[in-house]
Amino acid sequence: MSGGRLSRAAGHGRPAAPVRLVHLGLGNFFRAHQCWYTEHAPDAQEWGIAAFSGRSAALPDALAPQDGLFTLVTRAADGDRFDVVSSLSRAHPAADHEAWLAYLADPEVRGVTLTVTEAGYLPAPGGGLDRERSEVRADVESLRRDPTAAVRTVPARLLAGLAARRRAGSGPIALIPCDNLPDNGAVAARSLLDLAEMVDPDLVPWLRETVATVTTMVDRITPRTTAEDVRAVAEATGLADRAPVVTEPFSEWVLSGTFPAGRPGWDEAGATITDDITPFEHRKLWLLNGAHSLLAYGGLAHGYTTVGEAVSDDTARHWLEQWWDEASRYLTLPAEDLAAYRSALLERFANARMHHRLDQISADGSQKLPVRILPTLRHERAAGRLPQGAVHVLGAWVCHLRGGGGQVDDVRADRFVSLAQGPLATAVRRVVDALDPDLAADDEVVTAVLSHAEHFDGLR
Repeated sequence: MSGGRLSRAAGHGRPAAPVRLVHLGLGNFFRAHQCWYTEHAPDAQEWGIAAFSGRSAALPDALAPQDGLFTLVTRAADGDRFDVVSSLSRAHPAADHEAWLAYLADPEVRGVTLTVTEAGYLPAPGGGLDRERSEVRADVESLRRDPTAAVRTVPARLLAGLAARRRAGSGPIALIPCDNLPDNGAVAARSLLDLAEMVDPDLVPWLRETVATVTTMVDRITPRTTAEDVRAVAEATGLADRAPVVTEPFSEWVLSGTFPAGRPGWDEAGATITDDITPFEHRKLWLLNGAHSLLAYGGLAHGYTTVGEAVSDDTARHWLEQWWDEASRYLTLPAEDLAAYRSALLERFANARMHHRLDQISADGSQKLPVRILPTLRHERAAGRLPQGAVHVLGAWVCHLRGGGGQVDDVRADRFVSLAQGPLATAVRRVVDALDPDLAADDEVVTAVLSHAEHFDGLR
């Protein structure tokens, strides 16, 4: 590679492919995952991606002068690999609403992918869209007045774009959410349809007939990029890349659903296309994501900053194995597959060069723990067992909410931080009740969570 700024005109990467996919949630994970799979598809030259940021314009501003190119740093325990990824044809800030509407109205666009986190779908406690949120109501009013109006929320941005597609008569499209939550396709679809009912009920049958929702399971650890990473890319490649991404060697993508207007050859790049995503989804949510929550809240309380540091602690490893034993009882994949997966997780976690920060993982516990931890806890209680790994995570999280282990970053922080104050025994029962009233009525569970919380509270 020659020196200078990363750009297609200078011969870096390959020419930009025509935009056939639109993505919402431009960030590091998307670029290490969906961009990577598209880059390695055999028909990559036909499937360019136009990506929009969630809020900030910083990343689009960094990528635009680079023609959407970026360096993917694959960080293994024994060294780094540097590859230029070309599949991102355009990068836009969230405010470029006209471009968003134009892409979605284009019949050449065949799919919309999303990485907006659980919170981006604005879920109500009982499921579906939280229709009472002020930002939802504001977007509803805006779209009722003008279907092309700029809006703030993810469901409203989706609805505005798809309504533009309907007006243009541009045909079917696939909606492909790639967030870490169970049955993410159904979550995205319900959020969208709930909003459509509020804005214009006539849109609902068209959405049901025209938008095919795909459910996915995604996995690739991708920490925040640091200034040191930017320098490492420059030193290794001679290129000035303002937006490199660091990731691990492991990657997994499982998709279930139909693609009425086609898709890239993601399966030939290593993705799995299946009729039943549930076994893969549960394995990942419980064994990987549940372990991340355990290490994050417990590790932060003990003064660790990264996954590698936390998993090197023998006590943390004990809690980790205990949690995996509990969760594995309810996974339907073959035992040898689960054993291999657990072994691979330990190797991934121990890759100290990844610097996967615990404070990054700890965000939005109120959204993550109900899908990562509570299913196993409920199963175990139904079987007459008290799962120590599961209650350990809850006890550590309560203390995190009380200020143990750093700042709380949670979409429902105001509510849960308030519930976690006061006498610890009272705080534990209130927090558990907010997650699941039935579990809060189980005195054995509450007592066990309190016992673990007392340990972590003593570290403050």
